[in-house]
Amino acid sequence: MTLFEKLRCLFTFGQGVALPLPNIDPNADPHSLFKLWFDDANKSGILLPEAVSVSSVGDNGQPSSRMVLLKEFDSEGFVFYTNYASRKSGELNNNDKVALLFHWNVLQRQIRIEGCVEKVSAEQSAKYFHSRDRGSQIGAWASRQSSKTQTETELAENVAYYTKKFAGQDVPLPEFWGGWRVKPHYLEFWQGRASRLHDRVCFEKTTNGWDNFKLQP
Repeated sequence: MTLFEKLRCLFTFGQGVALPLPNIDPNADPHSLFKLWFDDANKSGILLPEAVSVSSVGDNGQPSSRMVLLKEFDSEGFVFYTNYASRKSGELNNNDKVALLFHWNVLQRQIRIEGCVEKVSAEQSAKYFHSRDRGSQIGAWASRQSSKTQTETELAENVAYYTKKFAGQDVPLPEFWGGWRVKPHYLEFWQGRASRLHDRVCFEKTTNGWDNFKLQP
């Protein structure tokens, strides 16, 4: 983080606590509010404001969470990319229910999202994959994500192998790698307040659009 970004963090710290949330329009769109808050997080100087916790559930009912990076979002949902052979992808394949959590401590804000997932198209995955730096593309081929490491040098050897294999050519999209889109049916915008009297603004999807309401803290 640069000195300017650190100063910006100090300037914005707690700002969200002091500023009241506006009344919710009955026809409000949660995706627009998400964009507004996401833009605020970007402007605050937070390191990796796109970092989000993804929670999935295994066959035994055990939830598991991990941090990923949000890469795209629109009215259709929230997209992150990963190895389709990873633990989280295996759990999402078997149970498409998922939860996301953004936490921006500087602004005393968090957003909870619940919904179901679907894979994005291969074309969309390829477009994002080829926007990554070459090292990350090679790394996607080299890592058997969530598999046990057999030797200390296994990963480095895989990187060397694929670096040589794809030398002088574009790195192709692995068939085992791509994006997941979280299609939300519930979003909660949490704003920290003094005396722990926090604001909780919620949106729940209905057949006619979105209902919105507030919860007590």
